[in-house]
Amino acid sequence: MAAYFIRRVFGAVLLLLVVSAVTFAIFFLVPRMAGQTMDQLAAQYVGKDANPDTVAAVKKNLGLDQPLYAQYWDFIRQIVVGADYKFGPDVQHCDAPCFGYSFKRHIEVWPEIVSRIPVTFSLAIGAAVIWLISGIATGVVSALKRGSFLDRFFMSVALAGVSLPIFFTGMLALGVLTVQWPIWSDGINYVPFTESPLDWAWNLLVPWCSLAFLYSALYARLTRAGMLETMSEDYIRTARAKGLKESTVVGKHGLRAALTPIVTIFGMDFGLLLGGAVITETVFSFQGMGKYAIKSVQDNDLPIVMGVTLTAAFFIVFCNLLVDLVYAAIDPRVRYS
Repeated sequence: MAAYFIRRVFGAVLLLLVVSAVTFAIFFLVPRMAGQTMDQLAAQYVGKDANPDTVAAVKKNLGLDQPLYAQYWDFIRQIVVGADYKFGPDVQHCDAPCFGYSFKRHIEVWPEIVSRIPVTFSLAIGAAVIWLISGIATGVVSALKRGSFLDRFFMSVALAGVSLPIFFTGMLALGVLTVQWPIWSDGINYVPFTESPLDWAWNLLVPWCSLAFLYSALYARLTRAGMLETMSEDYIRTARAKGLKESTVVGKHGLRAALTPIVTIFGMDFGLLLGGAVITETVFSFQGMGKYAIKSVQDNDLPIVMGVTLTAAFFIVFCNLLVDLVYAAIDPRVRYS
């Protein structure tokens, strides 16, 4: 197990390096291949009204006057050890991990990302709990009651959940619960958990449910399909023949084996949400990673876009690493293979 863990961690680090190389190439190599000069690229970091001296300073700070391999090495090195940015006689130090410096907003990228991670994490973790519980429970009931009214009803609701986009359900819930039925009469605003756990949960309840409605529908359909396949296996018939209770057969032998693909999909979905629930954060005006990324793209603030991209990639790789490690705890067949 230790050797497997080391291999997976090494693979995760290697994958993050590949992602960083691809991200760097998109923003620095592709424009050069398209004929853009380094002065033009540096000018994008400082806005349209930049003077030649400012462009030259940014070009030097970013290392755009160096070979491409040296630029990439500096890009990786500053994440590990930090970097210094010179503005005439002044020096701005960026502590590690340094994901760059926004010359448009005159701020370091990493502290801004850190300040928005709690918002995105709060939104993702609450919605994940709701969609896992509701989706898996609905899928199990539908599989055990195959062809019944409950099965058809649950799958119809799941089909609606998969079909309706989050911006529609989110706006509908926001309009109904804040205007039509003003349960949230003061609006829905993010409150940090450290200030008031009750207000934190109350203001996130509608975004949680709106986001979970989409995902729980998908998980219900996947769980139903997995349970229908698993409950017809030989070991299930053997468990019943041994006289085990039906709840034990379903929960311990059937559901655990059917959860393997669910865990795989959950690792991807949760990692993507930690990278930013873009539409949900925009609908509810939450200042999370997703909305921060959209604003940075609109402003053409490349250091922030690169920082958010690498942070999102880290979350996805990390969540998939955890998924690989919990497989054996969920499905005994993995341990024996």
